[in-house]
Amino acid sequence: MIDELLSDADERMDGAVDHTIGEFATVRTGRANPQILQRVHVDYYGAKTPLQQLASISVPEPRMLLVQPFDKGSLADVEKAIIAADLGLSPSNDGTVIRLAFPALTEERRRDLIKVARQMAEEGRVSVRQIRRSTKDDIESLTGEVSDDDIRRAESDLQDKTDAHTARIDQLLAAKEQELLEV
Repeated sequence: MIDELLSDADERMDGAVDHTIGEFATVRTGRANPQILQRVHVDYYGAKTPLQQLASISVPEPRMLLVQPFDKGSLADVEKAIIAADLGLSPSNDGTVIRLAFPALTEERRRDLIKVARQMAEEGRVSVRQIRRSTKDDIESLTGEVSDDDIRRAESDLQDKTDAHTARIDQLLAAKEQELLEV
């Protein structure tokens, strides 16, 4: 029973770390990264549709994204959705594709993006700690069914897993900060 609780907590913590990785991917750096468009949803015939389902996204140059809608009629809607997403990018429409040029980041903008990344990392750590808290409550509810030594051992293992996952988030944050600071 305890092993099941610990393995479930480990999987959920892995999920929280994966979510944080996904969040970090949406933070714009000086380079073109298709992941930044992950949150863009286009109003396509009355339905909010993810941009990835409506267009191919490529990186022809290090500082440029090329968005080519499968349906040419949706080009204006895609452009509006990119503008509405407030990514700090100005789309350039030539009638068949949309080009997104990534301007070089200013020092002030880099600092702002680092603050955003730190907030995302903190949300990831909070999520991991909430998983620890709920699993710890589940383990403590087994009092009487399992020995106190087993409960203490399980809580210690749970804390080790929590520490490992928060350390992983900290490593990811340090890498993201380094990426944001490089010119």
